[in-house]
Amino acid sequence: MAEKREKTVDGVRAIEMYYRVIRDISSGNCAFYQSQTRLNTPGMGTLMPEIFRDVSEVTRQCISLFELEYVQALEAVQKFTERELRFKWVSVYMPAKYLLEPGVEKSLIDVSERLEVPTTKICFSLSDKLFEETEAPIAENIKKLRNRGFHFMLTGFGGEGSPVMKLSEFEVDHVMLSPEITQYLGKDERSDNAVKALIDFATDLNAEPIADGVQNVRQAEKLYEFECMYCAGSLAGKYIAEKYVRRRSDEADDQ
Repeated sequence: MAEKREKTVDGVRAIEMYYRVIRDISSGNCAFYQSQTRLNTPGMGTLMPEIFRDVSEVTRQCISLFELEYVQALEAVQKFTERELRFKWVSVYMPAKYLLEPGVEKSLIDVSERLEVPTTKICFSLSDKLFEETEAPIAENIKKLRNRGFHFMLTGFGGEGSPVMKLSEFEVDHVMLSPEITQYLGKDERSDNAVKALIDFATDLNAEPIADGVQNVRQAEKLYEFECMYCAGSLAGKYIAEKYVRRRSDEADDQ
C-alpha cells in the first residue's frame, strides 16, 4: 500500500470517519466501533456512503479511498486506546475488489506495523455485494487475513436481495443483520421465528450475529433471547466524529 498524503477540502479532511458503538446487549457496554465514511467534495458538499460507494466501485477510486480509510481507522484505534476506551475492534469498509489486489496481505500488515496497531483491533466491513463475487482469491485472502488476526464483518445480511446461502462460501467473523430484519421482531410468532432462524443460520456457520436498526429495549431483549449478543442502531448510539468518542460515565465507573 503506497504512502499517501491526504488531501483537504476547505481545510477539512477529504475523507472523514464517523463512529458508532456496537453494544453488548447483556451489559450495555461498548463491544466494537463501526465506522462510516463521509466524503467532502468542493462542489457537492459532504457525500454519504450510499451516494458515493457504488460510483467509486465502478472504477479503482474505491481502492484509493480504502487506503485512506484504513489509515484513519488505525489512527482511531490509537486515539481510542489513549482515551482508555474499551473495545475489541474498529471496523473499516473494504471493497471486495481490494481482496484481488496483488500483495494485499503484505500491504495491510505493513501499514498496521508502521502505525503500531495490532491487527486484532481492525475489522474489515464487507457489504453483501460480496455475494456477487466469484473470484476464488477473495475467499482465500479473507482466510489469510483472518489468520493474521484481522476480523471480517458482513453487513446487510438477510435484507431484500441478499442470497443468504452464499454466506457459506465466505468465512467471516461477524454478520450484521440488515435493519429490515430487526423490524420483523414482535410482529407475530412467524416473524420472530424467521428472525431467529437467520440468527441460528449465521451462528451455525461460526459467525457472530450483530443486529442493526435496534430502536428499543424490547427488541434488544428479544434478540438476546434468540442468542444474538450484539446490537447497533438508535438504542446503541448514532455515528459521531472521532473527536467526540468518549466513555459514558457508567462505563468509566466500571474501569
